[in-house]
Amino acid sequence: MLKSHLTVLETSASLYSSSPVFKIPRLDALTGQVQEWESITYHKFQSDVVTYARYWARALEGVPQRSVVGLWIGGFTYMDVLHIYGISRAGYIPQLFSVRLPNPAVIYELLHRANAKALIHDSTFASELKDCPLPTFFARSVAKSDAEEPLPVLPDINEEDIAFVFHTSGSTSGSPKLVPCSYRWLNSAVSKSYQASLPQSLERQDVTVWMGSMCHIGQTFMLIGSLQHGSCVIQPTTIAFSSEELIQMVHGCGLNRLNQFAAFLAIHLRRSRNDAKLLSMLASLDEVLYSGLPLPRDEEEWAYTNGIKLRNLFGSTECGAMLLSLGGRDRNAPLLRPLEGVSYEFRPIAPAASESDHQSTARLLELVIRAGSGDCPHTSLRHPDGDFHTGDLFQEPSPGLYVFRGRDDDWIKSENSLRCDTKAIEDNVRAMCGNLIAECVVVGSGRPSPAMFIEPASDMDHNKLKKEIIRKTRQFHSRRYLHERITSANMIVILPPKTLPRTATKGNIRRKAVEETFKAQLDQLYGVSQ
Repeated sequence: MLKSHLTVLETSASLYSSSPVFKIPRLDALTGQVQEWESITYHKFQSDVVTYARYWARALEGVPQRSVVGLWIGGFTYMDVLHIYGISRAGYIPQLFSVRLPNPAVIYELLHRANAKALIHDSTFASELKDCPLPTFFARSVAKSDAEEPLPVLPDINEEDIAFVFHTSGSTSGSPKLVPCSYRWLNSAVSKSYQASLPQSLERQDVTVWMGSMCHIGQTFMLIGSLQHGSCVIQPTTIAFSSEELIQMVHGCGLNRLNQFAAFLAIHLRRSRNDAKLLSMLASLDEVLYSGLPLPRDEEEWAYTNGIKLRNLFGSTECGAMLLSLGGRDRNAPLLRPLEGVSYEFRPIAPAASESDHQSTARLLELVIRAGSGDCPHTSLRHPDGDFHTGDLFQEPSPGLYVFRGRDDDWIKSENSLRCDTKAIEDNVRAMCGNLIAECVVVGSGRPSPAMFIEPASDMDHNKLKKEIIRKTRQFHSRRYLHERITSANMIVILPPKTLPRTATKGNIRRKAVEETFKAQLDQLYGVSQ
């Protein structure tokens, strides 16, 4: 039998009926601060999903089961989860949109490409949907009195039938790509999320926190894992919650396991350098799991040095989680290994032409998801050889253990086809000039040498900032090949804050988009005639 989010909920609601599955904040009307946390039990969660399924079966009467139904919602609340699970339980295929896709024209295009039959949306988007080509419905709160229809019988499905439609966090040609997820893929996600969410102790209920929007694969994956272990998930007031709220969740809700995207976790780690109470609390947690991006090296080292039990869950929208770090306290703690039950290959690519960190002879390996792996993405996303090429590059310092070395597009090729590790340059700049810069990206594909775009941390004289960056990074660049060096202030471009193109969901800077957006400026830097 294929396992899914619905089968997991049904089983867990039976096993953990009276245990809390969610803790929802109740805010003070005047201060906006959390007054208390309301518990939702597994039994109530399942009952509410059934209520919402009945409601949507009636509201969508005339739309055949197994049709795609779009949901344009925040994905951050208990009610959002009920809409998503309710649509699934009514026999439809949820196509999930984030609030970070603000242009309805993009929404309509994606609905059309998925052959969707209706759109359910947050009421705040109503004014933007006047010309929607599909029937639209409010994602409203549903009471049992609103849903007295019989519970729909779920249609038979096979492993290649689609369960969800997600979207990539980055855009191609101005629009995200569809990521259809089959029941075969979902069955694999159930197995992998079980491993990623395994409690450290069986003596108490695991309590963790919402990681991101349910409209994206990260939180969808983590919730499925939490449900399998009877764990509880806290809804924070915001995904980028403060350290004060984190402490409140530990003391008020019993949070013992922190799951966060790396950029948000790094904020707590930086603050813990000057806050002994916060540092002690972070070190007391059973696990601090991060995903989305690598942690800055200095933050990672600070965490390990101070006894914080870090784990890195490496994944993508197309595949879900793929690798999990060993964890622990020894030198192998950060090393990644594949989750069990998958079929991956780490295929060698051309060696890096870099002396930095002795990478000149180290092999780079691309992670490839074989067609036979349960989590291999939809055929529309695969390479012509039938496998899925992630574009994620690794090194293998020990047999079966890996270190992430950036994406394939992090390794630009210079005009003479020599490879340059842009991520290593960016990491060095952040380490040496972290107080001077807010963000940076290194580009220069097909150019003689790399160039760097900087968003400064403060209003500083641009020429002075460039010279300071060159001074602080000179030693690092002295060990690199000529085609990898940035040794002239002329190769640094200072931009206003939030100018660099970013992905919609995680805010990652899009290197290729920077190359395209600032092509004329780059041409001028390299003396290319127009």
